[in-house]
Amino acid sequence: MDWDQLDVNPRVIAAIKKANLRSIKEILNLSGADLQRLTKLSSVDIQYLLRAVSNAVRKNSVLTALQLFQDEDHSTSQHQKLSLGCSVLDSLLRGGIPLTGITEIAGESSAGKTQIGLQLSLSVQYPYKYGGLESGAVYICTEDIFPHKRLQQLIECQPQLRADVPHDVVQKIKFGNSIFVEHAADIETFHEYITKRINVLLARGMVRLIVVDSMAALFRCEFSAKDSVLKAKYLQTFGAKLHQLSSKFRTPVVCINQVTDTIGEGSGADHSSPRSAGKSVAPALGITWSNQLLMRLMVSRTPNLEQPTEDAPCGRPLRTMRVVFAPHLPQFACYYTVKLEGVKGVRMETPT
Repeated sequence: MDWDQLDVNPRVIAAIKKANLRSIKEILNLSGADLQRLTKLSSVDIQYLLRAVSNAVRKNSVLTALQLFQDEDHSTSQHQKLSLGCSVLDSLLRGGIPLTGITEIAGESSAGKTQIGLQLSLSVQYPYKYGGLESGAVYICTEDIFPHKRLQQLIECQPQLRADVPHDVVQKIKFGNSIFVEHAADIETFHEYITKRINVLLARGMVRLIVVDSMAALFRCEFSAKDSVLKAKYLQTFGAKLHQLSSKFRTPVVCINQVTDTIGEGSGADHSSPRSAGKSVAPALGITWSNQLLMRLMVSRTPNLEQPTEDAPCGRPLRTMRVVFAPHLPQFACYYTVKLEGVKGVRMETPT
């Protein structure tokens, strides 16, 4: 580093050069007493030096509590969320998916998890004023092939789903050009994606959403019961990296997860997990993965409960989205249906 760029007295700069200190790292690794001994500077000069060095290496500006409360800076907004593309579901989540942290959507097969992931991949491309982030999404498939046909259906039906957005705004968005699909069949490939390839897309501003469909598939076959320690290590590593990407680029991370049946009250199941089709279920991957999450949503099919519609007189099966835990949300739930145009919430009394 060019020491002359530091905002300190030239006399201090001269002392640093004379002490043969060549980098900021060397200065920060030394105690105040050691710096005094090497540079022959006073304690006051050392304090000023350490303050100037800290300011030089700090990448992000500090915000006061008042600035966060007033929430005037769009880029640091604590209230900004990614819309799910439905006012009912957004109301349940108080605006949508948080921009930082990992959100899990767990549920049984055919509950609509992938449908929600696809809808988020489209919603992220809308302008900020309509709940989007004006960017693309990266969709990582770990088991099934990417549902291209269903995605095309959703794109064609966006004007019907997003009636709150002017038609000309929807028509201008090239939805299919901003969804980057990756396939990861094993944990090594997945690790390479989140440490290298996705980083490039995020750094270039091409994406502002990461969807992993699904996490459990990566660990289903590669680890036996005796490999629990190694499995936990991988889960912690993946969770830490996804958190780093989310925090650095203010990018929501949505991980889809399967559920497993639980037997009896003493099985260690999450007491807040819903019952699905009469069965008690819990998200896969255990407590290690749960500790990586900011928010967990459980989705499930609702037996013997349907919503009659014009195109389906016999009714469409209702599904339930429930908030299991989140630091900013109560444990509420709402019903929704999966239609041709996408996932839509239903305004009716829901179970508590």
